[in-house]
Amino acid sequence: MQETHKKILFKYYSDLLEDTVVETMWAEIIDLEKGLFKLDNIPFFGPLIATDDIFFAEYDEDEKRLVYRKTIESFGNSIIQVIILEKEFDKEIIREKLKAVNCLSEVLNETLFAVEVLRDVDYSFVRSILSEYESEEIIEYAEPCLSDKHRADLLKN
Repeated sequence: MQETHKKILFKYYSDLLEDTVVETMWAEIIDLEKGLFKLDNIPFFGPLIATDDIFFAEYDEDEKRLVYRKTIESFGNSIIQVIILEKEFDKEIIREKLKAVNCLSEVLNETLFAVEVLRDVDYSFVRSILSEYESEEIIEYAEPCLSDKHRADLLKN
């Protein structure tokens, strides 16, 4: 993966944590000289970027590594954050339901995971799954990076 990918530092303010977050993520090299990369990780805390988006990063002297600067092109995927509120609830139940509709997720800890919603997935269906658990006060979820395509999915229902 080293030859085709680079670890990029992302530094941004998280509304979820109400603090500045530093996260490193893998990205596929598109054009190293121009600083263009394609995100190959699911972000946990919600910079305005999703998997497969093209972005610009440059070497930062202070950080001594490549640092994300801006998103160049959105691919249409979305990132959803899910927080488990109910103690003892097995988050794998929700993760499996989401996986069944082609939505992979990455776990940060016992109470937080991030979900990748691919462009081809009808987001209204995903939201109905999440809303069901939210109405039972099992989870809360946030949509820090909701693509235009997924916004449109919600409008047609």
